[in-house]
Amino acid sequence: MKPVDLARKLRREAALQPAALDRGKDVLMAAIRQEVAPKRGPTIVPQIPYQDVSAALSFLERAFGFREIPTARLVTADGGIDHAMLAFGGGVIGIGPQGHHGTISPKSGGIESQYISVYVDDVDAHYQRAVAAGARIATGLRDYVWGDRPYEAHRTYEALDLEGHRWRFHQLLREVPQSERHSRPGED
Repeated sequence: MKPVDLARKLRREAALQPAALDRGKDVLMAAIRQEVAPKRGPTIVPQIPYQDVSAALSFLERAFGFREIPTARLVTADGGIDHAMLAFGGGVIGIGPQGHHGTISPKSGGIESQYISVYVDDVDAHYQRAVAAGARIATGLRDYVWGDRPYEAHRTYEALDLEGHRWRFHQLLREVPQSERHSRPGED
């Protein structure tokens, strides 16, 4: 309950029972402290380098559905984007120019050094959006089972962005019962 609503309730109860005012004060103060306490964001935020940060930002929004966090944008003296934060569901990524902290884009390095997994609600619709926006599809839509406990069935695809970063998009289909699980190669 919001502090304003708690205060109204407390006022009504205090009119009938003066002792309710003392009991409600602690509850009201706890609610106020919770509302004004700083909210902690994600604890892991990947930073992804790009040669053209502006083009990458536009592509990630259009093709993959990311949303820029406007208050996090840093702009250079000449008007270029030095850093931007993008949100998707409960996750956040940062993007910026290559060279920061020794990072390079796959476009410059000629090699992919990682992939980023993103869970979506409807992977088929997400796939269609990415294709329509010009994403290069590395692996088409497929279903598979994996996980450490519990095992899960997923539908997934992989796409490359404008500079060659690999993105894996997954939709959880169901948990897999023990009777349907198969060992991985090398496991008994």
